[in-house]
Amino acid sequence: MTRQVGTKINRLLKNWPNGTVAALSWLESQGITRQLVHEYGKTAWVERIGQGAFIKSGDQVDWKGALYAVQTHLKLLIYVAAKTALALHGVVHFVPLGKGQQIYLFGAPDAKLPIWFKKHDWGVTIEHVRSLFLSNEGEQIGLTEVSHGAFSIRASSRERAILEICFLVPQSQEYEEAKLLMEGLQTLRPKLLQTLLERCDSIKAKRLFLHLAESCNMPWLSKLDLSKIKLGTGKRSIATGGILDAKYQLIVPKVHEGGSDDPERP
Repeated sequence: MTRQVGTKINRLLKNWPNGTVAALSWLESQGITRQLVHEYGKTAWVERIGQGAFIKSGDQVDWKGALYAVQTHLKLLIYVAAKTALALHGVVHFVPLGKGQQIYLFGAPDAKLPIWFKKHDWGVTIEHVRSLFLSNEGEQIGLTEVSHGAFSIRASSRERAILEICFLVPQSQEYEEAKLLMEGLQTLRPKLLQTLLERCDSIKAKRLFLHLAESCNMPWLSKLDLSKIKLGTGKRSIATGGILDAKYQLIVPKVHEGGSDDPERP
């Protein structure tokens, strides 16, 4: 290996956070050509894990290190969401993030995960929801950086995550678990919640969020201005044969323990 190549690899390794994927576009921004990447591969510095994606040889990289490249190198609006985000924030310790678990990512409809991300075995199941969950003007409201060792990744705040959970009910999120998660969120920020609810385009998610917040007697609920939140007209349903929450015109599953969901509530 020439001195010039040696100098470049030293600089590259210094700028490359441990535990992360490097996209080819980022490598090129560091002055590393495709030819040099090939040379590094021959000297066991770099390992190719897919088309246009590399890791340091011998490095341990999980889905979070891969998402780092998606967010930081490829500049895609794809982020950790729903109950996976709550787990990253340490809110719900019973939601595992380890091997074999389901990981929720949200993103704009035009933000596609790269082929190398989807084809590589990260040891988890990735559910990538591509949706206009919030209006375009609010697509990055309530996102935050979560540190993970030598790097950080973008994830939903607790406020945005619980609204995303409501968005997923009932297709890929159970009502009962959504309610349990809501019960653990006593200290959400009303100002951020207000903004998110005003920008959210899902009538069902907003109604379910408010229904759960009221059912769980959340202390911050009284600080929201519901008159500014568009809840649409007509009934919405998340359960066949359920009961009607008349206030929010939402049909929810029957609750057999505790009896907190009253079909006759005003």
